[in-house]
Amino acid sequence: MKKLLPILFLLLGLGAGVGAGIALRPADHAEVAQGDGHVEAADDGHAEAAATTTVHYTPRPADTETVRLPNQFVVPLIEDGRVRAMVVIGLALELTAGHHFNLASDEARLRAVFLQLLFDHANIGGFEGVFTSGEALLSLRRTLREAARLEIGPEVYDVLITELLRQES
Repeated sequence: MKKLLPILFLLLGLGAGVGAGIALRPADHAEVAQGDGHVEAADDGHAEAAATTTVHYTPRPADTETVRLPNQFVVPLIEDGRVRAMVVIGLALELTAGHHFNLASDEARLRAVFLQLLFDHANIGGFEGVFTSGEALLSLRRTLREAARLEIGPEVYDVLITELLRQES
């Protein structure tokens, strides 16, 4: 009986761990490319979850122009009052042809808005874990795009993340 009890507890713990892992696993968001260039979440039994996280890819229109912001953004990741890592991000703007964006006069204001959003993103843990997943990067790009449209106007088609580096200290 003394030898059977530890084995019973081991099996019970193993079963509870497997059950918790199955119950708490994230929904599988497998993506299936369609012939029209759109990418949608596959229906794998998680139809409701997939419907809320459907990712659409639309190629950029032919009449856009890319303007790269000349300097990278440096975002500190702070833990217990100390900088424990740095994230370096390079960004570019996709603008409609004939835009009125002037890098010399509009860059400072746009950089200030982007930097505040990147700091907020870092403070909510946006650069923790698998921060380079497609869903996480699309969410960040969407936030940056909306802010750029508020600052510059509807001529902003998209904000591209051209470089992304995280350096632990």
